[in-house]
Amino acid sequence: MKTHLISGGCGFVGRNMVQRLSSDPNNRVIFVDDLSVGTHPSTWLNKEQTKKVKDCEFYGDNLIFLERDFRFLLQHMTADENYLSKEYGIEIDQFDDVFHFAAIVGGRAKIDGDPMMVALDLSIDAEFFYWVTRRKPKRVLYPSSSAAYPVDLQSESHAIALSESDIDFKKMGEPDMTYGWSKLTGEYLAMITAKHYDVSVTCIRPFSGYGEDQDLTYPIPAIARRAANKENPFEVWGSGKQGRDFVHIDDVLDCTLLAMDKISDGTAINIGQGQLTSFLEIIDIFTDFAGYKPEIKPLLDKPVGVYSRYCNMDWVKENLGWEPKISIREGMRRVYEKHCSQV
Repeated sequence: MKTHLISGGCGFVGRNMVQRLSSDPNNRVIFVDDLSVGTHPSTWLNKEQTKKVKDCEFYGDNLIFLERDFRFLLQHMTADENYLSKEYGIEIDQFDDVFHFAAIVGGRAKIDGDPMMVALDLSIDAEFFYWVTRRKPKRVLYPSSSAAYPVDLQSESHAIALSESDIDFKKMGEPDMTYGWSKLTGEYLAMITAKHYDVSVTCIRPFSGYGEDQDLTYPIPAIARRAANKENPFEVWGSGKQGRDFVHIDDVLDCTLLAMDKISDGTAINIGQGQLTSFLEIIDIFTDFAGYKPEIKPLLDKPVGVYSRYCNMDWVKENLGWEPKISIREGMRRVYEKHCSQV
């Protein structure tokens, strides 16, 4: 049996990865979350809790949830390699795959509204990579972000499909706020970890991931819910002409697991559709599903971030042989049907 560790395992991406991995009976999944953003597994796991030891909950034989600040757990596991055994009776020789999703995350209001809180990601990632270099798991995933790309390549007058080579540590641009800086720093730590400590590390740069179980603080489910409620006039932050590269969570996980099989040197890859879609287009898709055509009401005082953020997927297609399977319209239909059933 393989033993995997997932930090931030109750957040949007984390819980989807927990469910994906735990569907294989040959996997034991230990996931950690302080529930500051994530939701308790009792709300999304289709398994009953079988026992509890302190702040550790067991769900059957292969699912273990620790309600902890990941930084504190890392400190204990760094100081004592047998910490999990002594504290919870969890016997581990070595972690197979470690997925590091723990981060201070949120929508544009969080990134622009409380940048120093977001900067705490720096401390989370530093503790993480320090532990990795001491305990040497077999493979590590570090999720960076499209926010790491230089913002001057994402303006209304200068917007391009962002390629992996547009981030060059020897010739830096300015990433997007403290979130972008922290993720870019994490990529650098990942590269150092792979090169100097001989650990297999893969980095991904997901663009605008979405899915049926994403919470309403994110734009796609929020827009879907408002369309299901037939909001009119329909409010949009900014002009609505700003665009993103929306990619379904199932595609993100597929590409992530494939990349871990093929990349070990800390190289970072894009994960997206390679397609720019504006928020006005998203509203049009959802209101089409809802069967009405609302008046659009721009909210020009709201934070909107960069004007245009989408990716070039050529490197991934050529080197990994991967392309997304779920189209924008199909993915949005899945989200809409979930939220339509809840209104």
